[in-house]
Amino acid sequence: MFNTLFEAWSSLTAPWQGLPAQSIAGSRFSYGTHEEGARTLRYRLFTPGGARDGPMPLIVMLHACCQDAADFASGTGMNALAQEHGCLVLYPEQSASAHWNRCWNWYEHSHHQRGAGEPALLAGLTRRIMAEHAVDPARVAVAGLSAGGAMAVILGRTYPDLFRAVGSHSGLAHGSATCEASAMLAMRNGSDASVPALPRPESIVPVIVFHGDADTTVHRMNSRSVIRQSLDSRVAQRQEDAGVAMVAETGCSGGRAFTRECHREGTGAVLAEEWTVHGTGHAWSGGNRHGSHTDTRGPSASEEILRFFLAHPAA
Repeated sequence: MFNTLFEAWSSLTAPWQGLPAQSIAGSRFSYGTHEEGARTLRYRLFTPGGARDGPMPLIVMLHACCQDAADFASGTGMNALAQEHGCLVLYPEQSASAHWNRCWNWYEHSHHQRGAGEPALLAGLTRRIMAEHAVDPARVAVAGLSAGGAMAVILGRTYPDLFRAVGSHSGLAHGSATCEASAMLAMRNGSDASVPALPRPESIVPVIVFHGDADTTVHRMNSRSVIRQSLDSRVAQRQEDAGVAMVAETGCSGGRAFTRECHREGTGAVLAEEWTVHGTGHAWSGGNRHGSHTDTRGPSASEEILRFFLAHPAA
């Protein structure tokens, strides 16, 4: 029944849970809880060490099923990059009471809209961190893996005034599923999701996606749907063809070949990037072996996602 829905994600087993993220001199990786309505959300927050000039970027990182915040931080290595670039990193942690397998509930219709469900809870926590720390509101972004990647896409589309860019690794488009059965179909076969109505269609945030072409858990066409959904929304907001051009390039990094497709406006501004990593399964590309659900080979998804985020501050 319900427990069969995410059987494919059961490879993210408990041995890695609770592993501490890298210890970085002068930095802090603190614990916290956030209460909003009837929900309590635990989180970890990475604060870089050293003196910083002015407000810092904030990256919100959403883990996959069966993971926790420390595991995801270890696997992605995002804290070390954040120390280098002077960023705060927030790792919300899904509770077992909200989902038996600690998945974000990306497929339920009640979590698809602004002002309700997990999007509202995560947006509230993000605003709290922004209020308590020196955060640059023009440089707040969200990324995630698998179920976390799908929720990151939802947050970017429902709170474009808060999240200025989105990164989705092995995720799915907004509205890909509205129930358990349709979630399994979308994961296995890909989704041709329609574009749900947006509260602020004038604000479409840039998006970067990563997906392995050997992924047997979430079909790689789902990441393509994320890109298409974003570009279609931009065309719809302008009521005309936006003149977006796509340039593809191939390369090899970390022992794995990849294809990168860049979608640009006529002005040259990058609207979306799609990375397909050849030979990688359902795993964070270029990740750390100390975290679960990572592939140590291939281009570093963390480096590329952070590079994309820092290049896209809000106007």
